[in-house]
Amino acid sequence: MLLENKTAVIYGGGGNIGGAMARGFAAEGARVFLAGRTPARLDAVAEGIRAAGGLAETARVDALDEDAVNGWVDSVVETAGSVDVSVNLISQDALFRPMIEMPAADFGRAMEKVARSFLVTTRAAARHMVKQGSGVILHFGGSDGTNRAPGLGTVQIGSDMVEAMRRQWACELGPHSVRVLSMRTGGIPGDGLPDPVKQQMVDATLLKRTATLTDVGRVAAFLASDHAACLTSTQVNISAGALVD
Repeated sequence: MLLENKTAVIYGGGGNIGGAMARGFAAEGARVFLAGRTPARLDAVAEGIRAAGGLAETARVDALDEDAVNGWVDSVVETAGSVDVSVNLISQDALFRPMIEMPAADFGRAMEKVARSFLVTTRAAARHMVKQGSGVILHFGGSDGTNRAPGLGTVQIGSDMVEAMRRQWACELGPHSVRVLSMRTGGIPGDGLPDPVKQQMVDATLLKRTATLTDVGRVAAFLASDHAACLTSTQVNISAGALVD
């Protein structure tokens, strides 16, 4: 199993992407610790993992609260012995407005949430990973350097900022054998999307299929494993050709 005896922490573990990664990690033998602010959603994911024979625990943690994050990660290490994978999937405050109309205060709050959460959660895991001499920090979203779509507001900019932080963290943590990666997607159709929108997403791909949640979990498990030991400071494109590198 790719992640046997590994420990993974996932912020936003009760969401669709977080749940998919948690199931993917657990299926490959990892013990997963899910954090978020909605216990019912976290428990639903954890119960499904346990029912399939995996190991999962939950905790109510605010990824913007540095003391709470540090305390939780320390407790995970005390319980499990290590933290081998850290994933931050808390949602952005998406403001889909032209920049010329964007209130400065709203823009600043949205960017501060992204920057703070990624700094706090990465640093909490990195403290332990540096001591271990191993670990993987995984981001989700990626950046599109060819973006020509107006009105994406804080979403595209927030993703670009995360990628800049990913590059910096990779430089600083690489000498300690800690890898920092991100997954880039052209969108994963959710249950709430209208069928025409889902079809547009499919039509935009080269493979005429979008990545599924199962795909997300499997690729994430591979990236977190020793099979991807030579990968760091890069984004892995799982857009099925919707975004061409």
